Amino acid sequence: MAVRVVTDSASSISNADNERLSITTIPILVLVDGIAVPEAELRATDFHVRLAGLPVLPRTSQPAPEDFAEVFRRIVDGGDEALAILISAGMSGTVQSAELAATLVRSERPNARIEVVDSRSNSLEEGFAVLAAAEAAALGEPLGECVRAAKETIRRTRFLFALRSLEYLRRGGRISGAAGLLGIMLHIAPVLTADKGATGVATVARNVGSAWTKIGALMRKDVERYGIRQAAVQFFGDSEDAARFLTQFIAPIVGGEVSVVPIHPVVGLHVGPAVGVVYETERPMR
Repeated sequence: MAVRVVTDSASSISNADNERLSITTIPILVLVDGIAVPEAELRATDFHVRLAGLPVLPRTSQPAPEDFAEVFRRIVDGGDEALAILISAGMSGTVQSAELAATLVRSERPNARIEVVDSRSNSLEEGFAVLAAAEAAALGEPLGECVRAAKETIRRTRFLFALRSLEYLRRGGRISGAAGLLGIMLHIAPVLTADKGATGVATVARNVGSAWTKIGALMRKDVERYGIRQAAVQFFGDSEDAARFLTQFIAPIVGGEVSVVPIHPVVGLHVGPAVGVVYETERPMR
């Protein structure tokens, strides 16, 4: 009996890691005029260009409970146990769909062992927890230990990112038009983070360059206090921005390898062009 890890596409897990660790990724749909955009098209390097030209931002649609139930049944019927680690319940209804599915499958199969973990974040902050659990599962650890690996990783991770503008938040209705206009006029560049399962403001800068500097300062403070295990630069939009951000602000702090990973469009379309860093410390930050 093995533990099989399940996640959603917001986690930004690469296809290579999915295959290496037998992770099942259930897509959160991106809908343009009510039609789901194929995953291959979402992962295209120029998707953000197409997005900028759309008069109305696409919608996202969480997986249905039956999407999870189908995967859970397959895992359980194969003699294994299921562990789903998902985008924060404060950002999406995906956790609720998975919990409904787990309840259904347990009622159908009383011996089924299924756990659902709320990552309290998205992108690779969610992804680091997924990978930690999947690595534990690959070593043959039991379900409880895989859950623990995910939850302990959540306590050691942080995601800090800066937006190019507030336009996408305004277009998506996440800030008022007046607030968005004021922010643009004042050139406010917020540094965002995941705070208690929701998107919050870590600090505010006057421009993007200043925001990058503040991200570096916040990260350095955490690393000096808690140590560093791993880090990844994430971006939506311009990969050259990500490369500059890595070289100037993140690499000097980490002093080792830092991967560069695109933010999946199910997250990126809500914030627009952005650059940030996800990092895991040696000791818990929360």
